[in-house]
Amino acid sequence: MHTASRLNNGTESVTADASLPEHSAGIRLGRELLAATKPFAEESVARSWWCVGSTLTLMVAALTAAGVMNWWPLKLLFSVAGALLMVRAFITYHDYLHGAILKQSRIARWLFYVYGAFVLTPPRSWRESHNYHHGHVGKVSAASVGAFPMITTRMWHESTRWQRLVYRAQRHPLVVLFSYPIVFGLNITLLPLLNNPARHWDSAVALVAHVGIVAMLWAAGGASLAFFVILLPMAIASALGCYLFFAQHSFRLMQVVSPEAWTYYRAALESSSYMRMNRVMQWITGNIGYHHIHHLNVRIPFYRLPEAMAAIPELQSPLTTTLSPRDIVACFRSALWDEQQQRMVSYREARNSL
Repeated sequence: MHTASRLNNGTESVTADASLPEHSAGIRLGRELLAATKPFAEESVARSWWCVGSTLTLMVAALTAAGVMNWWPLKLLFSVAGALLMVRAFITYHDYLHGAILKQSRIARWLFYVYGAFVLTPPRSWRESHNYHHGHVGKVSAASVGAFPMITTRMWHESTRWQRLVYRAQRHPLVVLFSYPIVFGLNITLLPLLNNPARHWDSAVALVAHVGIVAMLWAAGGASLAFFVILLPMAIASALGCYLFFAQHSFRLMQVVSPEAWTYYRAALESSSYMRMNRVMQWITGNIGYHHIHHLNVRIPFYRLPEAMAAIPELQSPLTTTLSPRDIVACFRSALWDEQQQRMVSYREARNSL
């Protein structure tokens, strides 16, 4: 097993501690490893509210400043700052829907539901598609429910030209770049509404609210006001968030597991990355880089993920990627799973393997 060999690089501290549950090499796997993460799933309500309150306050302040400033460089600066704060705010929303923070609070419920409408992420469609993603990450799938599709080189060779075109289009960098209208506007909001209007009525609310805010800003201050307060920050936040999601399940070292061998735990450790970032980016992205831990236990609040990694040796040798240009290119090139080589390959490599 690829992950086991990586974990064996750091087992000295594990085997030396007799208090840890015994496994084949002193390493906790599966349910034992999940049990080790449970103490970190306890939230501090005060800390959760501080993170949510401070982030939303700063976000609103930045977007307001982007609207009232007269000099366009300052408008741009505050608009970008607002976009980065929207990414962090989205992680708090994401954690709330996972039940990791503030799950008993009615105030939080309404606050996050308003936020979800603001960023075109209605809770029903997001929860359904995202939970599906957590249950299927690391599996071969031509569908794009809650994630980007992933097929094998054999499936690629057997596909028609049209099927290949659709697959490449769904995983194209332009989809990530323009994820504001494509992923959030169309896939997460509009299509669920069209498929089941009665169930996804909150998608209609989100569309009306979002378009209404843009229209009001446009009417009040022209295209510039709408652009710097909503359109630009949404475009930046959506693209960054979508790339983080894409890269942490489509990178050079990831493993795709057969249906017979797939487990929730293997998907977390072998098909989810740890994205190494500096402290500023960790704060902006709400520690989403600790993605292997999040997939292992979704109930761990985002602010406790680093603490869990520091305390659990088995989580300290993850499959890693970064936000460097080299790794970004490598993530987009890692397009197909080669069953013979047991690794991710590019379209060119798949073509040359014929």
